[in-house]
Amino acid sequence: MKLYPLFADLSGRQVLVVGGGVVGERKAAVLLEAGARVAVGAPDLTPALLGWVQAGRMQWLRGSFEDAWLDDAWLVVAATSDKVLNARVAALAETRRVFVNVVDDAEQSSFHVPAVIDRAPVTIAISSGGHAPMLARLLRERLETLIDPVVGPVATLLAQMRQRIRVRLPDMALRRRFYERLLNGPVQGLLRRGQWALAEASTERLLDAIEAKPAGSVVLLGAGPGDPGLLTLRGLRALNEADVILHDRLVSVEVLALARRDAERIEVAKQAGNHHTTQTQIHALMLAHAKAGRRVVRLKGGDPFVFGRGGEELEFLRSHDIPYEVVPGITAALACAAYAGVPLTHRDHAQSVRLVTAHCQNSNDTLDWAALAQERQTLAVYMGTSELPVIRQKLLEHGRAASTPFALVENGSRPEQRVVTGTLANLVEQASMHEVRSPALLIIGEVASLASTLSWFGSPPLGSLAAPAPSLSNAAAA
Repeated sequence: MKLYPLFADLSGRQVLVVGGGVVGERKAAVLLEAGARVAVGAPDLTPALLGWVQAGRMQWLRGSFEDAWLDDAWLVVAATSDKVLNARVAALAETRRVFVNVVDDAEQSSFHVPAVIDRAPVTIAISSGGHAPMLARLLRERLETLIDPVVGPVATLLAQMRQRIRVRLPDMALRRRFYERLLNGPVQGLLRRGQWALAEASTERLLDAIEAKPAGSVVLLGAGPGDPGLLTLRGLRALNEADVILHDRLVSVEVLALARRDAERIEVAKQAGNHHTTQTQIHALMLAHAKAGRRVVRLKGGDPFVFGRGGEELEFLRSHDIPYEVVPGITAALACAAYAGVPLTHRDHAQSVRLVTAHCQNSNDTLDWAALAQERQTLAVYMGTSELPVIRQKLLEHGRAASTPFALVENGSRPEQRVVTGTLANLVEQASMHEVRSPALLIIGEVASLASTLSWFGSPPLGSLAAPAPSLSNAAAA
């Protein structure tokens, strides 16, 4: 975010518009509507501007620009066709610490005039930072069709009842629940039909019926692999309803940015071999916040039920009578493969998929390597970057061909995604050469060869499927 969004109350405050042409007229009209005391400085005025002056709606500073015009101004708009004059106005405003907008000159401006959707008293402003005003206007046109005009009356009703609501519901969590029920109830429909009294009565009934203490709950939410566009609609709703978000370290900042701004965010950093927060501590945090009446979102990368200990967390919540819900996420195997252009199944190459975790020696010892080494299947190995030598050795020992293709997908679906390809024989060497780091998903099987031809996201794959393969005995000894 390059600009700080700000809504200014200009009622009764003087705003200077330098320029009496069509552009100055357009700027003055909006400022008058906002209740500002507008002064227009220019040698001549458009007929509309002159009419507003004669009607006493605004002041005319007749003549060429003078420094004194800035004396009482809260804001300044430079709207002349003279770039030198506009630059002078901007420089003088800067020295006086007065915000200035130079029309069609983002660099000279200290504030920008957005495209506006008016649902008074609700105002929605869209800014491109002054660099793409036509894009801002296009977005405004699209949003105009989506935002119900009843938003204005709803805001007016809530403004009238605000003080009573705050007194009746001093607890923020209770107040938030009240507003959510209100806005999802019949009030909007009543206002749309012009039935103001019925809308007020419905609001009063809901306010009187709200419970004294909010009930806490937990949503187990899969954040997906990182691309915020892959979050489900139900997941987005849960993030916007959350009071507390307990999130893994690998949940992307872009996904977290979709959550309600005032939600408390607690990182429960867990990754292979580096547990800053133990599972027991996570359980305790969920319990404490839910018992306090908060809505908790346990936000996990990928899907909570695929190597995410989601089952353990639900068992704990159930044993303590905490209401819970599960919102699935797109797991790494599906997302990373798709973003690397690797189909997990293919009629010519693989008729089955196995999802495997290999983040420690214990898990490697319990895997059925003979079954995993079979041909015409795809292995998707989670959390395996530190165990690549063991994975290669075990698969080769149990009969998997050294020429079997692999694709390592690092930071799958994110802008920094990298894909490293090769064969099982040179898996360790390729990963080391390209310094592959977690989070990375390893795909082994014939379908991995398609990464080189079907890739579509990010940079082309690194590595080569044609790299020379060491002998079976050397590979197994690596």
